[in-house]
Amino acid sequence: MTEAAEKYYKKLYPDGEWTLAETDPEFAEFFTDFACDEVVGQDDLDDRTRMMAVLAALLGCQGLDEFKEILPGALNLGVTPVEVKEIVYQACAYLGIGRVRPFLTAVNEVLSARGIRLPLEGQATTTRDNRIEKGEQAQVDIFGEGMKGFASSGPEESRHINRWLSGNCFGDYYTRTGLDYRQREMITFCFIAAQGGCEPQLTSHAAGNMKVGNDKAFLIKIISQCLPYIGYPRSLNALRCVNDAAAQQGE
Repeated sequence: MTEAAEKYYKKLYPDGEWTLAETDPEFAEFFTDFACDEVVGQDDLDDRTRMMAVLAALLGCQGLDEFKEILPGALNLGVTPVEVKEIVYQACAYLGIGRVRPFLTAVNEVLSARGIRLPLEGQATTTRDNRIEKGEQAQVDIFGEGMKGFASSGPEESRHINRWLSGNCFGDYYTRTGLDYRQREMITFCFIAAQGGCEPQLTSHAAGNMKVGNDKAFLIKIISQCLPYIGYPRSLNALRCVNDAAAQQGE
C-alpha cells in the first residue's frame, strides 16, 4: 500500500482493516492504492462531501456490503448521523423502498452499535396540508420559475404523478432540514448516476446541481470520487450527462 493510501485509510478506519485484506491481499492492495491515493488525491474535495457522495452512490448501485464497510469511516470523517439518515431517506424517492430498506437497517445497526439513540431528532418542516405547495416551491428554487404550477400540470391521466413529485419527492424530502439544496441535489445526482439507465433524469439533475451552485467542475469531482464504487461505464455516462447539461446552461 502506498504511503498516501495508508494514511487516508487510517483516517477512515483507525482501528480496523478492510475485510478483503486477509482473503484477497493483492486485490485489496491495488484497489486501496487506487481509491485512497490516486482518486482521493485527484482533487480538493473535502472528506465529508466525498463520503456523502460515496454513500449515495453505493445506495444507487445497491452496494450494500461496501456501504456497511464505508459507513463507519464516513462517520469517522465527519458525516453526521442526521446526514446519513437524510441520504438514505431521500434515496427512497429515486430507488424505492424495496431497494432502500436494507440500507436503512444497516444504518440503524451501525448507529445503535455506536451508542447513538434512535430515533434521531425529526427534520420535517412540512405538513400534509402544505407539502405540495412547499415541494413545488423547492422545485422552483432548484430548477427555476418554469416549475411553477408543475403539481397540477400534465395530461389528466398522469397528472397525479406530477402532484406526487411535488408533494412527495420534493415536499417530503427536499424540504427537510439536515441537508441543504446543494447537498440534496448532489446526492440525487449520485443515486441516479450509480443506478444507470436514467440518463435523461441525470442530465436534468446535473442542470439542477448547476443552478444551485454545484458547477461542472464540482460534478466532475463527484463522479471521479464515486468511480471506484460504481465503475467506468456509469461514470462515463454521468460525465456525458454533465457535459450535456453544461452545454444547455452555457457553462
